[in-house]
Amino acid sequence: MTDEALFIGIDIGTSGARAVAMTASFDIVAGGSARLDSFSKNHRDPAGWWSAVQSALTEVLDSIERKHVRAISIDGTSGTVLPVDSSGRPLAEPLMYNDPVTDRSILDAIAANAPQTSAAHGTTSGLAKLLHFQSLDKVAHIIHQADWLAGHFTGLYDVSDENNALKTGYDPVERRWPKWICSTGAHREMLPHVLPAGSPVSTISDSAAATFDLPSSVLIVAGTTDGCASFLATGADLPGDGVSALGTTLTVKMLSDRPLFAPEFGLYSHRIGDMWLAGGASNTGGNVLTHYFDNAQIERLSTAIDPATDTGLDYYPLLRDGERFPINDPAMKGRMEPRPDDDGQFLKAIFEGIANIEHLAYDRLAGLGAPRLQSVRNVGGGARNPIWSAIRARKLGVPMPPVLSEEAAAGAARLAIQGAKTAGVL
Repeated sequence: MTDEALFIGIDIGTSGARAVAMTASFDIVAGGSARLDSFSKNHRDPAGWWSAVQSALTEVLDSIERKHVRAISIDGTSGTVLPVDSSGRPLAEPLMYNDPVTDRSILDAIAANAPQTSAAHGTTSGLAKLLHFQSLDKVAHIIHQADWLAGHFTGLYDVSDENNALKTGYDPVERRWPKWICSTGAHREMLPHVLPAGSPVSTISDSAAATFDLPSSVLIVAGTTDGCASFLATGADLPGDGVSALGTTLTVKMLSDRPLFAPEFGLYSHRIGDMWLAGGASNTGGNVLTHYFDNAQIERLSTAIDPATDTGLDYYPLLRDGERFPINDPAMKGRMEPRPDDDGQFLKAIFEGIANIEHLAYDRLAGLGAPRLQSVRNVGGGARNPIWSAIRARKLGVPMPPVLSEEAAAGAARLAIQGAKTAGVL
């Protein structure tokens, strides 16, 4: 076991909880995980969230010297909201990140008052959920998933962070709840106090310290969303650093020295320290590959592909009509013709097409005011294909450093380190 100071990050996702212990030099020394369905059949059950967090955290703590823990931070799913009473007791089943509010009067009130660039628009916004919950009996605060879990460590259930609060209408540029928010009918007293991600909140409560056998000096640090935590986990930390997530869809994110807002592309900026994290999601990605090939075929065919040459085919791979970013066109049709007789060439053309969209996405960010792309780190299943990575590296023309971690919990741990530095305990 290490004698170094340790910092714990906790991630609560849609299927479970993860926790890691990290040194101040970003080395992960322990990890733990727990599935939500081990504790509750309902993924909306807050008691199940907390049980999963307790299990994952205990697994980590059993692998380290608890006396060396200095700080803890938590990330949660963006836009997951729940109403609580003054003691933090949930008063209704939470609305998850993808649960819509269908009350037309609520949506119209937001549309009429929120600036176009606000992330509070839409049926799944945090603000819509706040308006939905605020008339409940005994409700004191309406908070986000990560806020509620952090409250179990501090006893404070009225504190949030700038990233989780974004979709609830928080203004990250002015760093305050905007005046217009009350014009929607929102009760100002229901809104949490907001701190920058990575800011110290308080020391651990006596009850939480006793529960986990942790020092009373452990600092609880304001967390973030799962998406922001995943970005931070990679080690990207300079303006122009990009991260491409090559999963079912293609998502690109970049650190910028200025905020970017382009609602027509679903593009908003999260504040991370003195920088901004902006990004967008395309409808292309691994969903196209797996429609035509299984994993074994992709691996076999890739070995015969020369990544240094082009097929000459100009694909824009989409499975169905519609694109979000870097082109916003709900009627856009994909280009997947002509199809070569050779399956290897067809696969290569899809690789090239997605790489071209990725290049266009980073160019779009630059056109919206982001800095010039300096590097790209890769996460997701597609990042494990070396041939595709080589094609993408050639198209992007920037270095592709390895990621430090793909665990969102590691990003939360980096915020814990930041908070400890701010508080002067590191």
